Amino acid sequence: MRCVLLPLLCLSAAALAQTDRAGTQADSTAMLTMDAVYGRPFQQLGQGPVALGGYVEANSRYAGTDGISEGLSFQLPRLTLFVTAAVASRIKFLTEVELEEGGREINIEFASIDLGLHHLLNLRGGILMNPIGAFNQDHDGPKWEFTDRPIVATTIIPATWSNVGFGFYGKYAQGPWAWGYEAYITNGFDGSIIDNAQGRTWLPAAKENPERFEESANGMPLFTMKGTLDHHTYGELGLSWMGGVYNRFREDGLPLDKKRRVDVVALDYNATLGAHGPRLTAEHVWALVDVPETYTQQYGTRQRGGFVDVVQPLWQRTVFGWAKARVNVAARLEYADYNAGTFRETGGRIADELHGITAGVGFRPVAGTVIRANYGYVWQRDLLGNPPSRTATFTFGVASYF
Repeated sequence: MRCVLLPLLCLSAAALAQTDRAGTQADSTAMLTMDAVYGRPFQQLGQGPVALGGYVEANSRYAGTDGISEGLSFQLPRLTLFVTAAVASRIKFLTEVELEEGGREINIEFASIDLGLHHLLNLRGGILMNPIGAFNQDHDGPKWEFTDRPIVATTIIPATWSNVGFGFYGKYAQGPWAWGYEAYITNGFDGSIIDNAQGRTWLPAAKENPERFEESANGMPLFTMKGTLDHHTYGELGLSWMGGVYNRFREDGLPLDKKRRVDVVALDYNATLGAHGPRLTAEHVWALVDVPETYTQQYGTRQRGGFVDVVQPLWQRTVFGWAKARVNVAARLEYADYNAGTFRETGGRIADELHGITAGVGFRPVAGTVIRANYGYVWQRDLLGNPPSRTATFTFGVASYF
């Protein structure tokens, strides 16, 4: 997969040789998923270079599994703060700090210095959000009509997944077309993805290791690359790959194991269909993990999953003085297969998987604030494919930028 970098660099070099002014101006206005970290509302502090922003989410939840419920709960899943600064011409800084579960956890999700060399060649270093899929970068709660994040984006891709490293990014636009790329090397996964309390291959377990912001678990980098193609009418299509060695294969120079890889490939797409049509967002993920032969078959070597969101505006009008208040209805289909394989002894299918459907309605008094109600239904099968457990969830909440 590293060969993906070569055509990206070749395209960059070719475009760098061009000096088409219209292309540069178009580039400055073309917004892609890769621009999500800066495409947020910020409040400028006077005439200074620093701007602040953030968002908050608060929900109520009532859920029951196979007819058993623990009743109604209230949550504040996250409060996120942004700080950005124009350090100098073509040098900017941005950080995103997230307080989760009422402040019990504090995470720096993004903190980078960007040096703009050319619109096709920019250097970024610091704590980066690995551009795998689209949701990992464009995850702000107020943008979504759903209180819960997609299952595949939190249980296969460990959103929000960020690491320390550096790399390059750029984009170019001409007429209705725009394309962009990102290529980074960072710290990565560790052995916890197959040695965890879940009892299955579980990439999100690596998020629990705060030392990944200080050093690599095995001295090997994680590579992440993404290419994006966008058309004003037909939408944006992204293809990304993330991969590297995850295990500690040597200790003090002594070999412990062979190098074992984890590789994740994601395909994402988003578009607005027509002037008043629905907004479509889709993502599909494949994960390959080299699991030792000594592990039982409950640890999958292949995982896959995806989701499709459809959001349809119903009406927009003045409500209580909000001139462009609108109501949207939404639906989400999703699934995750944590062990996409067969049993060695019988050849039967391994069924560690779940499927879900969610319906929702959202009221937006302004674009950056949503009051939303969701009803979700998930059915999940165990490793042996026994009759699924069924969970129904009703949530009501609010999310807003500030």
